[in-house]
Amino acid sequence: MEAENHTELSEFLLFGFSENSDLHRLLFGLFLPMYLFMVLGNLLIILAITCDSHLHIPMYFFLSKLSFVGICFISTTVSKMLVNIRAQRKDISYIGCLVQMYFLMFFAGVDNFLLTVMVYDCFVAICHPLHYTVIMISHLCALLFLMSWFIICWASLLQILLMKRLTFSTGTKILHFFCNLAQLLKVACSDTLINNLFLYVAAARLWVFPVIGILFYYYHIVSSLMKMSSIAGKYKAFYTCGSQLSIASLYYGTGLGDYVGYALTHSSQRRLITSVMYTVVTPMLNPFIYSLRKKDLKRALGRLFSRAASCP
Repeated sequence: MEAENHTELSEFLLFGFSENSDLHRLLFGLFLPMYLFMVLGNLLIILAITCDSHLHIPMYFFLSKLSFVGICFISTTVSKMLVNIRAQRKDISYIGCLVQMYFLMFFAGVDNFLLTVMVYDCFVAICHPLHYTVIMISHLCALLFLMSWFIICWASLLQILLMKRLTFSTGTKILHFFCNLAQLLKVACSDTLINNLFLYVAAARLWVFPVIGILFYYYHIVSSLMKMSSIAGKYKAFYTCGSQLSIASLYYGTGLGDYVGYALTHSSQRRLITSVMYTVVTPMLNPFIYSLRKKDLKRALGRLFSRAASCP
């Protein structure tokens, strides 16, 4: 097959789902409510935290940012998928594919950072409670967040610039419902050694190091909980950090499943299921888990609904 330069390539074809029109209607009816529920849930969390001064603390500062990033993350992939399913199309432009990949890597990287920092916040609150207000000051939280955006922005941009040196054949098919970096490297017609090396480095930075950090923090959290004599204190500490642990386990568990699925299985349907779990189901569950486990957040949501109901 003769390869054409990427400057001549106008589009890719996304073949993530079956071409059965009845299945397309089912998928559209399934994913649209999930997408709207996720966006609405996260928007309510952001509004509740913004409008309630009691929630202007580091934990809820990072939670509001996690909710915003979650909306952006799922919108990067699902919105295009819904448009294609509705229009019975499978194409995505070459530029559109690169843009989608960039924002997918960017928001996934910020997600990783926020989850790690939220666990660190819990670690400081439980293991160093007397120094919490000194360590977790608002300026430091804002600086950490901005630094993560800057670093991950440039790391994602570098990966896209490396992608632009690759060539693809006309009508390249991607066996996915969005532009997945691993899939694109598989179908490239030119040498991908440099891209793969940088991908492994980025995977270590975005996955291995945060997971090691989270395990380290939770080891010390559990050690501190075991030393507590008060059952009520243990329950309160676990209740405080339980949602972070649930989200981190779900996020990294589905992410690992997605990676292992690409590495070990040759079934495109199985890989698709793990990707749906990682990119759609996990972000959708975030607001549900947090709203159930955070009493302060539930009270803030209640006050927000009361205010909305009292408006003429």
